Amino acid sequence: MAGDASSVRSRLGRAQVPPDGKRGGKPRAERTRTPTPLSSAHSLSTERAGGRPPSPQLRRALSDRRELMAAARVRAQSPLMSARHLVASSIGKLIAMALILAAACFLAGWYASLTLNSRTQILQDTVNHTEPLSESSQVLYSSLSIADAAANAAFISGGLEPPTLRKRYSDAIATASNALIIAASNSTGVTPTGNNDLPVDPVHTDLALLATNVPVYTGIIETARTNNRLGNPVGSAYLGEASSLMQDTILPAAQRLYERRSAAIADPQRSLTQPPWAVYAVLAVVLVALFLAARYLSRHTRRRFNIGILIATIAMVVGLTWLLVAGLMSVAATNDAKNNGADPLRELTQARIETQQARSAQTLSLVRRDQDSLEQTYRKASDSIARTLITLKDERQTGAATSVSDELIQRAINAHNGWDQANSEINRLVAGGDFRGARSLLVGDTANSAARFYGELDMALVEAITSARTVFRDDINTAQRVMGFSGNGIWTLGIIAAIVIPIGLAPRVREYM
Repeated sequence: MAGDASSVRSRLGRAQVPPDGKRGGKPRAERTRTPTPLSSAHSLSTERAGGRPPSPQLRRALSDRRELMAAARVRAQSPLMSARHLVASSIGKLIAMALILAAACFLAGWYASLTLNSRTQILQDTVNHTEPLSESSQVLYSSLSIADAAANAAFISGGLEPPTLRKRYSDAIATASNALIIAASNSTGVTPTGNNDLPVDPVHTDLALLATNVPVYTGIIETARTNNRLGNPVGSAYLGEASSLMQDTILPAAQRLYERRSAAIADPQRSLTQPPWAVYAVLAVVLVALFLAARYLSRHTRRRFNIGILIATIAMVVGLTWLLVAGLMSVAATNDAKNNGADPLRELTQARIETQQARSAQTLSLVRRDQDSLEQTYRKASDSIARTLITLKDERQTGAATSVSDELIQRAINAHNGWDQANSEINRLVAGGDFRGARSLLVGDTANSAARFYGELDMALVEAITSARTVFRDDINTAQRVMGFSGNGIWTLGIIAAIVIPIGLAPRVREYM
């Protein structure tokens, strides 16, 4: 600073020398009235008030002095003060605006892509993984129940069982084994081990229980069949042991497995049936920020539009419109999948499970001669089936569920009513001691037999389940296709907006440089 001050004094000293180079060219009194160059701007204003314009040398000296003092103040400021000064300036505001808006557009596109791609992945997993596992679990439970009922019916026939019942039992065991393999091969988690520190997946526990006990059950059934053919009374004891294993251990494990698989479908649907409100809010906030930025530039730069802000706004509007259309269509398809697919599918599957339970209880009651407790099991399952079918019929008439036709529902209702009447006749014959007539009505192939009505009911339920499953998968696929490219598309629009904003504001920044 000493060097700067001496330079100023030397310049001011030169400014006092008259043009002729003589210091004594004027009287002392007149020289004392001349303003000194070291005076402030007040001296210059006083000289102007007297009507004498300042000399060029004086103006140059004062300008140099102000520049030196301003430079000294800038050097004395901290980096934080300099940054605050830059932000407070017009050029700083424009730069900050460009950076904030570009980052907001990029982050909004990234968040939309993350959310929408996550929803798409859930829909894809539902179709390709979760729903097939739920179907295999339902087939597993139903096939095991069918096998148990067929084994009991074959035993009731006495001697060599009818080929139809033997084939029904063999097909059911084969189908159950295939479903068990599918369920086990697509499962994930921690298998049960002896290490107590590791979590045990209940699905693997049930799968291990099924894989262990189903071969045991089939072995006991074969022993019962052999003794039954030979006329040994011990065959009924083996059959009772096999049925107890099936009813008390195997079927409960299969039902737990199905319930978990069914819940795995229902849980994600609760979130997917709601629009992505958070993404809507983020994009709306970005649009408001772009509008306010355009208004600020219009007032301060006297230009109606900025090309960068305009293109970014158009990109965000297109992205929000795309999200609105795709999101609402996806939600509508997911809601339809839930109301016309998943809900009827769950009710029909439960009705088929209860149908197998009722048939097992009906056949086992004649084997054990236990009409009281097993009849209660049959009656409970039969009443639940009737309520489910009536509910589906009412929903069909009101338009709430349209995946199952009226014909299928009516076929199931008629078959259930006929089966219920046949069961009442069987109980009457058993109470009268006519076990031969009861057996014929239970497992025979006459027009009014319980076996015929049970087969018709099971077939109608299988067709209804297939119809509801098809509607569910079609709607989920529609929701997935609609949402498929939305996430990446909106992120691309956000990147475009983030690029054009600095480009559009660059000319305004250069105006201040």
